[in-house]
Amino acid sequence: MGVDTGYAGREYPANAVYEVSREKLREFASAVGSTHPAHTDPDAARSWGYPDVIAPATFAVVIAQRAEAQLFEDPAAGIDFSRVVHADERFTHHRPIHAGDRLVTVLHVDQIVERAGLAMITTRAEIATEAGEAVATVVSTLAVRPEEAA
Repeated sequence: MGVDTGYAGREYPANAVYEVSREKLREFASAVGSTHPAHTDPDAARSWGYPDVIAPATFAVVIAQRAEAQLFEDPAAGIDFSRVVHADERFTHHRPIHAGDRLVTVLHVDQIVERAGLAMITTRAEIATEAGEAVATVVSTLAVRPEEAA
């Protein structure tokens, strides 16, 4: 069974709230090798005008992937995650993510194109506060290899 191209254009409902914690931001900063004090020290972040520690730019992927799971875990979509290869990721930040944020994400399946058995899926995760303030947009392009290439 291949990827269902009929999922292109689908919009999923907002997923459960993701509560951004200082510790998660510190762990992520450490994992990606970010040493900027605004990612780990609340006083340093406040001195730069932020309400609390801020996330490294790529932290938004953690939140986006929670929303993408709605698509990947849907058996009717026909996506075998063991055959998925990350092709591209783009971030648009409307404001920094910071500790204390309560964020929800709406996932859009913008495009699914098949070529020679390879399915290219482009998703867009719109991340916002519970009150609806836009925080970030994450656009991901994933390649799903055909079974015979596994």
